[in-house]
Amino acid sequence: MNKVDKKILHLLQQDGRLTNADLAEKVNVSPATCHRRTHQLFKDGYISEVRAIIAPEKVDRSALVLVGVVLDRSTKESFASFEASIKTLPFILDCYLVAGDFDYFLKVRVKDMADFNKLHSDQLLALPSVRQLRTFFVMKEVQDNAPLLF
Repeated sequence: MNKVDKKILHLLQQDGRLTNADLAEKVNVSPATCHRRTHQLFKDGYISEVRAIIAPEKVDRSALVLVGVVLDRSTKESFASFEASIKTLPFILDCYLVAGDFDYFLKVRVKDMADFNKLHSDQLLALPSVRQLRTFFVMKEVQDNAPLLF
């Protein structure tokens, strides 16, 4: 990866809707060269996907909740079972296996506290091997999904 490729990545992180012509102009290469390089960045796995970031409040999902999960046992099977179950729940935005006091952290978007309470009692507590859930309602999103620096 050279300086042009890095600049393409930085620009696309800032605005994924840039046209190939605009991108080529900003990195000072021909549109054909820019298209070829961008295609190669996808092919080589530097860019995994391009998608829109939806404003949560516009779709009635303004409450952001982080959930710390502790499993009742630390076995390969319990981790696999939990992870498989998490992938079936569409309200889970992110799931991270972590070191420390929790086994996992979940990022959840819901309408409000009552909406989360229903998900908590109906679905999160029913996940396999869950011993404890600790819930953190986000009061203010200071930084979210910032561009990756490299």
